[in-house]
Formats: sequence, structure tokens, C-alpha cells
Amino acid sequence: MIRVEDIWRTYTMGDQELHALRDVSEEIADGEHIAIMGPSGSGKSTLLNILGCLDRPSRGSYQLDGREVATLEPDELSRIRLHRIGFIFQAFHLVPRLNALANVALPMVFDGIPPAERHERAARALDAVGLERWADHRPSELSGGQKQRVAIARATIMGPSVLLADEPTGNLDTHSGGQVLELLDELHQQGMTLIVVTHDPNVARRAGRVLVLHDGEVTRHVVGASVTDLATLFAQPEPGK
Repeated sequence: MIRVEDIWRTYTMGDQELHALRDVSEEIADGEHIAIMGPSGSGKSTLLNILGCLDRPSRGSYQLDGREVATLEPDELSRIRLHRIGFIFQAFHLVPRLNALANVALPMVFDGIPPAERHERAARALDAVGLERWADHRPSELSGGQKQRVAIARATIMGPSVLLADEPTGNLDTHSGGQVLELLDELHQQGMTLIVVTHDPNVARRAGRVLVLHDGEVTRHVVGASVTDLATLFAQPEPGK
């Protein structure tokens, strides 16, 4: 269970304060599929970074499995990021000099898992995303869709229960993006909590619930919305305006 209460994230720029998040309170149950939408600069990635323990709120409470994240030591946060949460990014963030197998195995290196086990588990993970024949290829030899599938294999190799994806299809063509979304759907169906930041209504509509952000605030919750419903959200005036 993820619970945030009255979360603010404020940055100081000279003598001014920029509020990237304002008074955000949400609960996300285990196994949910959530999409986060909103225009650029609305706070989507900032919220995702806080949920992933990559950043801390300026004030407010973030509880993960009933534990207050702000009280955790750096080593505990590192273990959470390694074992509890998987990350997928628009830019893939693969290590250029490593082949696909070694990229997938990288989290296991940090966990001290022996080389033979790393190789076996990474090979199985690549097989699961349909890339077993590409294990020896470096990122420069892979297509965008293949890179993202390698990134998914790496993000899930440690068996996380929460997967955070920031614009996972943003750099992909329609066909490759569809393959990535099908993989994410399969992971969710296996019980993983999936939280996806996206600008694309076609991506968001796969979620069970959509949070819409404007200027750092959650202004709408959409449940079971169609593509048309989502596409018109940003054409509507914000509440109170």
C-alpha cells in the first residue's frame, strides 16, 4: 500500500519558491494500475520520483507498506529501490558498453548475487521479453522497442512489487509501443502495482484509474474513462477557474 498525505515539493530559485507539487494526498492499493496525466510541468515526474524514493517531499507524509519513508536510513532506501520498486524511463538508461544480458544483470551485481546465477536469471528475463537471441547485443545494436524491453527485464529482475514507468512509450513507434504496453499489462496481471506517467490517452486508458495533475495539484480522478473522455480533459477548464 502506498499512501501520500498533504505532499508538497518546493524548489527555491533565488528569492522565489516553485511549488512542483501542492497538497497531494492519494492512496494506491497493492496491484492497482494507475496512470498519471497532465501537461508538461504539472508535477507528474516529480510525484513519480517521490513514490520511487528518488526524491523526498518538502513536507507531508509518504508511507510505503505502513512505514514512513522520511524516517528511513539511506541504506534502507537503497534496498527498497533495489528490491521493492522497479523503474522504467523514456530514455531507457541502458549502459552503452554492456550487452543486453549484462544490462539486465546489473541490479544483481549490486546485490552481490554470484555470476552464474546472474547469468541464468538475466537470460530467463530476456527470454520473457522475447529477446533471448539479442543477449550479446549492445544498446547501439538494438531498436528503441528492444531497448525498452531490455529496460523492462532489468526493472523486474529483482522481483519488485511496484513498477514505475515514466513515459515508457514516448520514444517508440506505434508497433514497438504496443509491444511494450502488452508487456506492462502482463506484469500487472501477474499482480504487480503499475504506475505510469504518460501524455498519451491511449496509454492511460489501459489503467484502472487516472490521476490528472495541473500546476502540481491532482485536479481530477478518472475511472474507466474512454480515450475520448481522456482526450478532452485538457480542453476543459480547471476546477475553480
